[in-house]
Amino acid sequence: MMGYGPNRQGLPASFSSNGQRIFLTGTSQSGNPITSRIGYMQMANGATSCADCHLQDGRGGSWRTAMGSFKVPNITYPVLTSKQEHEDGGRKHPPYTEATIKRAITQGVDPAGQPLQSPMPRWSMSNKDLTDLVEYLKNLR
Repeated sequence: MMGYGPNRQGLPASFSSNGQRIFLTGTSQSGNPITSRIGYMQMANGATSCADCHLQDGRGGSWRTAMGSFKVPNITYPVLTSKQEHEDGGRKHPPYTEATIKRAITQGVDPAGQPLQSPMPRWSMSNKDLTDLVEYLKNLR
């Protein structure tokens, strides 16, 4: 299995969808490249995945690295799209929509247009892969 993330233990032998594969491994079944950038660091296909930080269930938690500690948010779909007030990093914003989730993944901004907390990567992938990933997020509860 490609990737170096700490949460790659216990991955399924096969994936239920391309979105699940992207979420868990940072790779696409199509072979199209998926890359991520954190600051000036560019990571190649499969070097990291959503689940490496948000965990396989999407619920996140606290994370400690050599760069410091940070809180990884819960990205299950009901939480992201909840009509209740949202707050990330002390800033309030409206609920996510499918379009703003895609923007958060690719541009690293919340629904109010404010930058997401570092070290959230800015992902680059095909539109189909991005749509598959968001469809998979809708299954996380």
